[in-house]
Amino acid sequence: MSKHDEVSVVKQQLAGKRVLITGTTGFLAKVLLETLIRQVPEIAEFVLLIRGNREYPSAQERFQGEVLSSSIFEPLRVQDPGNLYFLCNEKIRCITGEATEPNFGLSEQEFSDLASSVDIVVNSAASVNFREEMDQALSINALCLLNMTKLVKMAGNIPFIQVSTCYVNGYNEGHMYEEVVKPFGPTPIKRNVRGYYDVEPVISDLQSKIASVRKSHIGDEDSLSKKLVDLGIRESNRYGWNDTYTFTKWIGEQIAMREMQGGTLTILRPSIVESTLRSPVPGWIEGVKVGDAIILAYARRKVTFFPAKTDGIVDIIPVDMVANSIVLAMAESLASARQHRIYQACSGSRNPMLVGDFINWVTGEIKQNHKKYQKLCFHRPPKSFHPVNRSVFLSAMAGVRMAIETVGRVCKLFGAAGALRITDALNITHNLSVVFSFYTSPRYCFHSEKLVSLAERMSESDRDMFPVDAQMIDWQDYVCQIHVPGLNKYALRDRRKIHVPGMGAYALKCRRKSIAHDAVSDTQHTEHGLPAPQTSGHLVHARQTGKETVSQY
Repeated sequence: MSKHDEVSVVKQQLAGKRVLITGTTGFLAKVLLETLIRQVPEIAEFVLLIRGNREYPSAQERFQGEVLSSSIFEPLRVQDPGNLYFLCNEKIRCITGEATEPNFGLSEQEFSDLASSVDIVVNSAASVNFREEMDQALSINALCLLNMTKLVKMAGNIPFIQVSTCYVNGYNEGHMYEEVVKPFGPTPIKRNVRGYYDVEPVISDLQSKIASVRKSHIGDEDSLSKKLVDLGIRESNRYGWNDTYTFTKWIGEQIAMREMQGGTLTILRPSIVESTLRSPVPGWIEGVKVGDAIILAYARRKVTFFPAKTDGIVDIIPVDMVANSIVLAMAESLASARQHRIYQACSGSRNPMLVGDFINWVTGEIKQNHKKYQKLCFHRPPKSFHPVNRSVFLSAMAGVRMAIETVGRVCKLFGAAGALRITDALNITHNLSVVFSFYTSPRYCFHSEKLVSLAERMSESDRDMFPVDAQMIDWQDYVCQIHVPGLNKYALRDRRKIHVPGMGAYALKCRRKSIAHDAVSDTQHTEHGLPAPQTSGHLVHARQTGKETVSQY
């Protein structure tokens, strides 16, 4: 692909194309859709696959209620409401379907008609729950790729963009490049001569264990759910991953590479996706993400210490830069077909930010200006926040956990409010550490040289409209002047209106009016959560609707 100084390669390649996007009720795909609508009006049609739910039975209703109503579209509504109305009526087609069902739950004819009416597919649907039930994670993050690739092949091997995550690198250490990830676990997985790993035996083994757990817990849904979560974590660790989300996303990559042999496939891996850097407005975000759960817990005086490797690189990337990466990948895949590519949208190798600096900037900003963050802070935050060694912390907390439970029982019997608060804080810190400390004690550096090279092959106007290089970010300015204010403005609701469905039993008993509890209790991640603000994940099973979430995306 040659470089052009005046003509936009993106606009040329996407002009007249019909783009199918999944996961548009989620954080990242909303930004992608807004970016394409605003920057590439040449696109002929947006086809959105959306699963109906209890509140919005049809895709069209859900699009109106959960996507178009999002504040991400506010600049477009203000600048040109007539054009946005035209786009929604003439260029956006909503298909009610379930990505995990054969043919998306459509009839054979409907599925065939859908395949014949699209030119490129972007799959952003996922469950980003780090501790998802094994059957759900496998279905949503991996097996649904069979349905996606069936559509792509039926459509004539059109380009397919699969959104994954940099954390498919699992327990590997060191420099992580834009290539197929080799598992780093005690249980080996055979690599196919074509480059991908043969995951069919892994999937069969997982399905057998899922069936066994289900059989032994018939009629006991609560126990079944916990056992499936435990199974997911245990199997993920056995194969070389920290959590169920990253393990199943890796399996999904292998399925996509196998099924797209001879086709056009791009796997786009973001690192930790946070608020926008600049487009359409700086600091826009939905829901509470990986680092934000800890920020929120600190700001609300729930934790004063946390396991973290201060000299490690915390790899954060603004969501608009991830959306831009997808846009460039779309243009390239249309211009140069029949290839497989892997890109990583990340910052570690180009513009590293240390965990210690991130902590210092966040705590400093909140302590200095806590009065202007009324939704983030209920009181003056703690004077200090202490990062500690992860391995030492987790070992100590294993013993402390038993003490927590004992103190909790005593508090319940005697109503010791002070002790209850201490127990509550310890419980929150423990739960936060179990889920998130892997990401705050990084053992590798993600590279994005291939993505940056892709941008360089585009035109100058494309690089200006769709920047992807993290070198342009001033991290201190981003954290203090963009992200923390954005978190307070967009992600959190008025403290008096906070309601937290899906909280853990302990948090319910404590009756805390803080979404920090939901961020650290069961860490449920869904695509929709509450109407305002929407949460971040993507596609989840129907029975999980209505839960507040914390998400990597």
